Amino acid sequence: MILSQHKQFFRLSLLMLSMQLSLQMASGQNVTTLEILNADLTAFDVQIGKDARKLIGDVRLKHEDVIMTCDSAYFYPGTSSVDAFSNVRVQQGDTLTLSGDLAHYNGITKLARVRNNVELVNKDITLLTDSLNYNRAAGYAYYMGGGILTQDDNRLTSGRGRFILHSEDFYFMDSVVIVNPDYTIHTDSMMYNTRKEISYFSGPTEITGEDRYIYCENGWYDMQQDISYVTNNAYMEEAGKILKGDSLYYDAEQGFGRAISNVELIDTAQNMILKGNYALYYSDKETAMVTDSALMIQVDGTDTMYVHADTLRTMQNPDKEEQSRILRAYYKVKIFRADLQVMCDSLVYVEADSAFDFFGEPVIWSDENQLTASHIRIIMVDQQLERMQLNGVAFVASQKDSVSFDQMRGKEMTGYFEENKLDRIFVSGNGQTIYYATDQGFIVGANKTVCSDLTIYLKENKISRVVYTSQPDGTYYPLSLFPAEEARLSDFKWLADWRPLSWEDIFFWK
Repeated sequence: MILSQHKQFFRLSLLMLSMQLSLQMASGQNVTTLEILNADLTAFDVQIGKDARKLIGDVRLKHEDVIMTCDSAYFYPGTSSVDAFSNVRVQQGDTLTLSGDLAHYNGITKLARVRNNVELVNKDITLLTDSLNYNRAAGYAYYMGGGILTQDDNRLTSGRGRFILHSEDFYFMDSVVIVNPDYTIHTDSMMYNTRKEISYFSGPTEITGEDRYIYCENGWYDMQQDISYVTNNAYMEEAGKILKGDSLYYDAEQGFGRAISNVELIDTAQNMILKGNYALYYSDKETAMVTDSALMIQVDGTDTMYVHADTLRTMQNPDKEEQSRILRAYYKVKIFRADLQVMCDSLVYVEADSAFDFFGEPVIWSDENQLTASHIRIIMVDQQLERMQLNGVAFVASQKDSVSFDQMRGKEMTGYFEENKLDRIFVSGNGQTIYYATDQGFIVGANKTVCSDLTIYLKENKISRVVYTSQPDGTYYPLSLFPAEEARLSDFKWLADWRPLSWEDIFFWK
């Protein structure tokens, strides 16, 4: 009898709740009802609020397309809201599930506040936190006390976060960290699109992988395709190479990188730096191209070499099994070293041979001597100048005074260095010389000689003597009797105005 009366009371209570919710709906056009689908026990409880209801056991409620279940709840029809306790679960559609220990849901504002052991699952995304607010009307959820998001192999932690449901974008702030088997990201704030798995970050950011490190203060990273675009103090390090620039784009799968503005490519193994304002980098082939104010710096203490050209290319030598590089420079090339300066149209440097080849009217200045030819090759050993080969109208000139020049001309020349200074020059074929004799520092006469082969010896950067190997044909003139038309050998040109006197001068062409 008592059980039968209890069941009648329960049915009556549900009927009254349905009537009150219908009245609630009629009073506001934008308010939909919270529908009680099930509860093992329901009762009025004025201690928790006027017209409040207590729902106990297998509680199930519905609001629009949302189903809420819990062990017990306080229901407030006057405000169309509910407090849910223990094993709280909110299911929206087929994709979103929200669970926790406690929840408050307002049917008017459509705001759910879920606390303690909160888990939000949306498709393949899982978010864990202790405090989450879900605004159904605006379509976003947010947390303030720290959270962990997982998707496939990605695990993200942050102090605060916001999830936009329709776009599936997450916004993370405060000590954001993404951990993946292939990389780790640390940043201040990030927007993460879970559909495309693309991260957009701002503030100091580090991306660390097994073989790669990236730093920036703005940019994005495509986790699916392993492509990154970073700006603001952008920096990337991989396999002993460091790439810097105002902006860096890198496709790891293709092994392709692009850097724009204030570019630096540093090869720590070779002590080499490439600079410019536009660069392309291919990691698999270890090839780089730099242009727009391109500059190469080969660091070697006081013998540091600076190379400028319109375009610089460096690549792995395909003809050598061991690690060896080739440098190519194109158009308006200038080189500055403290003991040697160069100007030409293009050059090739083969590291395995320690050889520089200069093309396009090359000019070399070594102390007081200017050397020109159709093609010039310089051989180095341990970064020290060893010898130099000049082919095709080879010419050496040095200035004696404002109008007088020592000159040597031949078909081919080979110069030898001692301690990075020209020591002697061997002239082979069609040798011609003009050599001025001095007495107590004053020019007193001139020797003009033709000889097939000859050797020039230098001391303190000046010609000390000339040895003619075959029978010479020469004439000595007192200076006052030396004809002006005889003072220049064929193909003579003096290019001192083009000589770079500091590394900054290599950028200027007169």
